[in-house]
Amino acid sequence: MLMKPLSILALALAGIPGAALAAPDLPQIGDVHAPLAVAMPAIPDGGWFTSAELGAITTSGNTNGTSVTGKIDARHETARWSHEFIASGYFKEDEYEDEFGEPVKSRSAQRWATSAKASLKLLGDGRRAFVLATHTDDRFGAYRKYSTVGIGYGSRWYTAPDKTLDVEIGPGYSVGKRDNEEEERGMTVRSAAQFRWQVSPSAFFAQTVSVEKGTGNTHSVAETSLSTKINGSMQMKAGFSVRNDSDVPDDKKNTDTQTSLTMVYSF
Repeated sequence: MLMKPLSILALALAGIPGAALAAPDLPQIGDVHAPLAVAMPAIPDGGWFTSAELGAITTSGNTNGTSVTGKIDARHETARWSHEFIASGYFKEDEYEDEFGEPVKSRSAQRWATSAKASLKLLGDGRRAFVLATHTDDRFGAYRKYSTVGIGYGSRWYTAPDKTLDVEIGPGYSVGKRDNEEEERGMTVRSAAQFRWQVSPSAFFAQTVSVEKGTGNTHSVAETSLSTKINGSMQMKAGFSVRNDSDVPDDKKNTDTQTSLTMVYSF
């Protein structure tokens, strides 16, 4: 189910010619649903870096509807610790006429997600120990609510002037609630990877993959994104994300995808 994002990651690692060194003020933007540590411009000890992104699509005529997606990503750095807090949302609403010609609105997507992560910086190679907590509320998803908490270890496996690859692994615990209020809980093993490539001084590519393996379900998330710098604080980001659950009810699909185009403001 994750072949498209994984294929892009493999091609990028296979030896794409190096590009110009990253511009120091171009944020490297990751995926809210895969809360891996996100590389950003150098932040002074005790300083904050925050980015906010928003995208919307409206249609009218034969089809009326609105879809909105947004995210806030805040990161705090000290000499020994890195803290990251992410919140995101997505909803889609369609409007149609009923049999009496009256307008009726119907919500077809509604998802909110939050995560908090604290990483202790270890010596060398981008190594870190971390604790992570996430929560997703998806009104129309295979799981109405899905929460995790975990610990782990991460390191930088590959470094080049314009490319990096970070990996993480660790145990955790998840709680999920389905449409029928049935609750599932148990131990998980989480692994994640993030590949970053500074294509040019004004363009940045990122590929993120996260997999949580539990006793009854495997929850996977992948995102491919390309960000283009507009000025010192604004970027345009095109993204494609895939969410997959191996065990879903008969009336649900295993995989959800989302294609987005958003504006990102960093401060």
